[in-house]
Amino acid sequence: MTEREKMVAGKLYDPSDPELVALLIHARKTARRFNQVDEDDTENRSILLKELLPNSKELPFLQAPVQFDYGINTSFGKNCSTNFNFVCLDVCPVTIGDNVFIGPNVTLATPMHPLLPEERNVRVRADGTQYNLEYAKPIVIEDNCWIASGVTVCGGVTIGEGSVIGAGSVVTRDIPPRSIAAGNPCRVLRPLTDADSMNEAKL
Repeated sequence: MTEREKMVAGKLYDPSDPELVALLIHARKTARRFNQVDEDDTENRSILLKELLPNSKELPFLQAPVQFDYGINTSFGKNCSTNFNFVCLDVCPVTIGDNVFIGPNVTLATPMHPLLPEERNVRVRADGTQYNLEYAKPIVIEDNCWIASGVTVCGGVTIGEGSVIGAGSVVTRDIPPRSIAAGNPCRVLRPLTDADSMNEAKL
């Protein structure tokens, strides 16, 4: 397997691999260019998003600034949006469904590091260059979710359809569908019910 194949498969890989470094630099440069484009310049924003997120079903609305590790490992569904300071460390696949709202200062972090320091620490090749080994776990955010401000979603997590994650939460385990969850670590507070409706009669 190539280092890229290992990375996407969640196996230990070397992030200093030349192919991965080239992909990462391309994503960083593309995101930086996107972040410098005015919000009303929709044509150039779309061009850069297509380059940054080629595997998305539909281009999301991303409120700059944003940051991606690779971009190519992230897919958005339809009608998605993110607020300021969205960080997506997409070493493993990040799959975001339709109608997902993401608040400001949200981080999706797939990378993992070995727990034992002797496996985690920097290594030295025969030629004197340094490297380390890491791995990652995928993140899935299903359709119709709202991820509120300041949330961190860790690798290996699936957030079920229709769920709401409260501000400042750190999501370390799966959240079932149609739940309200919050906290550090994030825990399910209760299911969403018809009583949560904000129809005109209640307003």
